[in-house]
Amino acid sequence: MLGPVILAASRSDRMRRLISAAPVTKRVVDRFIPGETVDEIVPIVRELTDRGLELTMDVVGEDITTPEQAEAARDAYLALIDRLKALDLGTRAEMSVKLSMFGQALPGGHELALANVRPVVEAAAAIGTTVTLDAEDHTTLDSMFAIHEELRKDFPQTGCVIQAYLFRTEADARRLAGAGSRVRLVKGAYKEPAEVAYQQKHEIDKAYVRVLRILMEGEGYPMVGSHDPRLISIAQELARQAGRKPDEYEFQMLYGIRGDEHLRLAAEGHRMRVYTAYGTDWYGYFMRRLAEKPANLRFFLRSMISKG
Repeated sequence: MLGPVILAASRSDRMRRLISAAPVTKRVVDRFIPGETVDEIVPIVRELTDRGLELTMDVVGEDITTPEQAEAARDAYLALIDRLKALDLGTRAEMSVKLSMFGQALPGGHELALANVRPVVEAAAAIGTTVTLDAEDHTTLDSMFAIHEELRKDFPQTGCVIQAYLFRTEADARRLAGAGSRVRLVKGAYKEPAEVAYQQKHEIDKAYVRVLRILMEGEGYPMVGSHDPRLISIAQELARQAGRKPDEYEFQMLYGIRGDEHLRLAAEGHRMRVYTAYGTDWYGYFMRRLAEKPANLRFFLRSMISKG
């Protein structure tokens, strides 16, 4: 399987230098990351929302090694929120954050990440929108869930992400599926050991459906993070069985992947949110997109061969 190899490469400085230096890389990266600055991303926000789509915005970057870098990440999100205020989109444009960007892996990281992310959540609430805490590797999740619980005391709309491939996730879903919760379910895109996670695609798919059923039958707001046509159809059926209306759950997909499907679902009356990343520190995000789906890797390799 190439996925684990690519994920290992996402942590390699040598591979980072090699791929970043390839002439074709920027053209391919632009498929997934449509800008590096707030000025570049605002027109994308306008374009997607004008087409009936919603967004969750991610400022890319995870390799934080100092408290100053964590503060800079906080400030980048605050600058984004300041620009979104003028667009008056409310929850049509929310934020997704990785707590590693806010210093979670540093000494005293739990408290540091909470202190840095809280102003972002407060600022988002002030313009009528919200924040979802992304899931990272399994060693970070207890901290993420604790921060999520703390933030929800003052900002109950704060969302979080759970990953179907982890053995723990069914129990997490039952705990999180209460009234007022917002939970995004994804398959998972980190290299996890067999002791904590399913390794085979068919096992992950079955786990995804089990967890999605828990969320759909719960009292919260499920966010279906998948590009898989079969899982999208299953999600619609599970929502129907649970008596959910189209505005009582949503689909989420990555910018640059299955764009026609984004528009189709929105045209059918579904809430369709596009996960839109931007920024200069794109390498780790880009490599996980390649690892998630063989078609993404084939697209990259074909581009290198034809245009490199």
